Amino acid sequence: MPTERVTPEHRVFAQQLRTQLTDCERLLWRRLRNRGLASIKFRRQHPFPPYVLDFYCAELRLVIELDGGQHYDDTGQEKDRVRTDYLQHKGLDVLRFSNSDVLQNLEGVLAEILRWVEACSPHPNPLPKGERELD
Repeated sequence: MPTERVTPEHRVFAQQLRTQLTDCERLLWRRLRNRGLASIKFRRQHPFPPYVLDFYCAELRLVIELDGGQHYDDTGQEKDRVRTDYLQHKGLDVLRFSNSDVLQNLEGVLAEILRWVEACSPHPNPLPKGERELD
Protein backbone atom coordinates (compact mmCIF):
# COMPACT_ATOMS: atom_id res chain seq x y z
CA MET A 1 0.00 0.00 0.00
CA PRO A 2 1.41 3.42 -0.81
CA THR A 3 2.46 5.51 2.16
CA GLU A 4 1.00 8.61 0.53
CA ARG A 5 -2.76 8.79 0.36
CA VAL A 6 -4.41 8.73 -3.04
CA THR A 7 -5.87 12.17 -3.61
CA PRO A 8 -9.18 12.61 -5.42
CA GLU A 9 -7.25 14.24 -8.28
CA HIS A 10 -4.88 11.28 -8.53
CA ARG A 11 -7.84 8.87 -8.53
CA VAL A 12 -9.59 10.84 -11.31
CA PHE A 13 -6.35 10.89 -13.33
CA ALA A 14 -6.06 7.09 -13.03
CA GLN A 15 -9.70 6.70 -14.09
CA GLN A 16 -9.04 8.87 -17.14
CA LEU A 17 -6.03 6.75 -18.05
CA ARG A 18 -8.22 3.63 -17.88
CA THR A 19 -10.40 5.07 -20.62
CA GLN A 20 -7.36 5.95 -22.75
CA LEU A 21 -5.39 2.70 -22.79
CA THR A 22 -2.80 2.35 -25.52
CA ASP A 23 -3.25 -0.49 -28.00
CA CYS A 24 -0.54 -2.47 -26.20
CA GLU A 25 -2.11 -1.91 -22.78
CA ARG A 26 -5.49 -2.95 -24.14
CA LEU A 27 -4.02 -6.10 -25.70
CA LEU A 28 -2.30 -7.17 -22.47
CA TRP A 29 -5.32 -6.19 -20.34
CA ARG A 30 -7.55 -8.53 -22.36
CA ARG A 31 -5.36 -11.41 -21.17
CA LEU A 32 -4.89 -10.26 -17.56
CA ARG A 33 -8.42 -9.12 -16.70
CA ASN A 34 -10.90 -11.30 -14.80
CA ARG A 35 -8.04 -13.42 -13.42
CA GLY A 36 -7.25 -14.54 -16.96
CA LEU A 37 -3.62 -15.36 -16.21
CA ALA A 38 -3.20 -18.16 -13.65
CA SER A 39 -6.19 -16.85 -11.65
CA ILE A 40 -4.16 -13.80 -10.59
CA LYS A 41 -6.06 -10.55 -10.02
CA PHE A 42 -4.56 -7.53 -11.76
CA ARG A 43 -5.67 -3.92 -11.71
CA ARG A 44 -5.03 -1.55 -14.59
CA GLN A 45 -3.91 2.06 -14.24
CA HIS A 46 -3.71 1.69 -10.47
CA PRO A 47 -2.88 4.84 -8.46
CA PHE A 48 0.21 4.41 -6.29
CA PRO A 49 1.29 7.96 -5.41
CA PRO A 50 3.09 9.67 -6.91
CA TYR A 51 2.64 7.28 -9.85
CA VAL A 52 -0.09 5.45 -11.72
CA LEU A 53 0.97 1.86 -12.40
CA ASP A 54 0.12 0.29 -15.76
CA PHE A 55 -0.84 -3.05 -14.15
CA TYR A 56 -0.69 -4.06 -10.50
CA CYS A 57 -1.25 -7.29 -8.57
CA ALA A 58 -1.66 -6.44 -4.88
CA GLU A 59 -1.48 -10.08 -3.77
CA LEU A 60 1.97 -10.55 -5.32
CA ARG A 61 3.05 -6.90 -4.98
CA LEU A 62 3.88 -7.05 -8.69
CA VAL A 63 3.93 -4.10 -11.07
CA ILE A 64 3.93 -4.59 -14.84
CA GLU A 65 4.98 -1.57 -16.87
CA LEU A 66 4.78 -1.24 -20.65
CA ASP A 67 7.34 1.02 -22.25
CA GLY A 68 6.75 2.93 -25.47
CA GLY A 69 9.24 4.91 -27.53
CA GLN A 70 9.50 7.77 -25.02
CA HIS A 71 11.13 5.36 -22.56
CA TYR A 72 14.21 4.75 -24.69
CA ASP A 73 15.92 8.12 -24.72
CA ASP A 74 18.24 9.10 -21.86
CA THR A 75 15.59 11.14 -20.06
CA GLY A 76 12.99 8.38 -20.30
CA GLN A 77 15.41 5.74 -19.09
CA GLU A 78 16.40 7.87 -16.11
CA LYS A 79 12.74 8.47 -15.18
CA ASP A 80 12.07 4.73 -15.45
CA ARG A 81 15.09 3.97 -13.24
CA VAL A 82 13.93 6.45 -10.57
CA ARG A 83 10.39 5.09 -10.73
CA THR A 84 11.54 1.46 -10.49
CA ASP A 85 13.87 2.27 -7.57
CA TYR A 86 11.02 4.02 -5.75
CA LEU A 87 8.62 1.12 -6.27
CA GLN A 88 11.22 -1.45 -5.21
CA HIS A 89 11.95 0.62 -2.11
CA LYS A 90 8.23 0.32 -1.32
CA GLY A 91 8.52 -3.48 -1.54
CA LEU A 92 7.13 -3.97 -5.04
CA ASP A 93 8.64 -6.02 -7.85
CA VAL A 94 8.61 -4.44 -11.30
CA LEU A 95 8.52 -6.22 -14.65
CA ARG A 96 9.02 -4.03 -17.72
CA PHE A 97 8.14 -4.94 -21.28
CA SER A 98 8.40 -2.91 -24.45
CA ASN A 99 5.30 -2.18 -26.47
CA SER A 100 6.88 -4.04 -29.38
CA ASP A 101 7.26 -7.16 -27.17
CA VAL A 102 3.52 -7.06 -26.43
CA LEU A 103 2.59 -6.52 -30.07
CA GLN A 104 4.97 -9.07 -31.56
CA ASN A 105 5.23 -11.68 -28.81
CA LEU A 106 2.31 -11.46 -26.38
CA GLU A 107 2.57 -15.16 -25.51
CA GLY A 108 6.23 -14.67 -24.61
CA VAL A 109 5.35 -11.72 -22.36
CA LEU A 110 2.68 -13.80 -20.60
CA ALA A 111 5.14 -16.69 -20.22
CA GLU A 112 7.69 -14.33 -18.64
CA ILE A 113 5.08 -13.08 -16.15
CA LEU A 114 4.18 -16.69 -15.29
CA ARG A 115 7.88 -17.57 -14.82
CA TRP A 116 8.18 -14.68 -12.35
CA VAL A 117 5.03 -15.82 -10.50
CA GLU A 118 6.27 -19.42 -10.26
CA ALA A 119 9.72 -18.32 -9.08
CA CYS A 120 8.19 -16.20 -6.32
CA SER A 121 5.50 -18.63 -5.23
CA PRO A 122 6.05 -20.50 -1.99
CA HIS A 123 6.78 -24.20 -2.22
CA PRO A 124 3.50 -26.18 -2.09
CA ASN A 125 4.91 -28.45 0.66
CA PRO A 126 7.24 -26.31 2.78
CA LEU A 127 9.39 -27.95 5.41
CA PRO A 128 8.29 -27.40 9.02
CA LYS A 129 9.86 -24.39 10.70
CA GLY A 130 13.37 -25.12 11.88
CA GLU A 131 13.93 -28.00 9.47
CA ARG A 132 15.88 -27.91 6.28
CA GLU A 133 16.85 -30.24 3.53
CA LEU A 134 20.11 -32.13 3.91
CA ASP A 135 22.70 -31.70 1.19
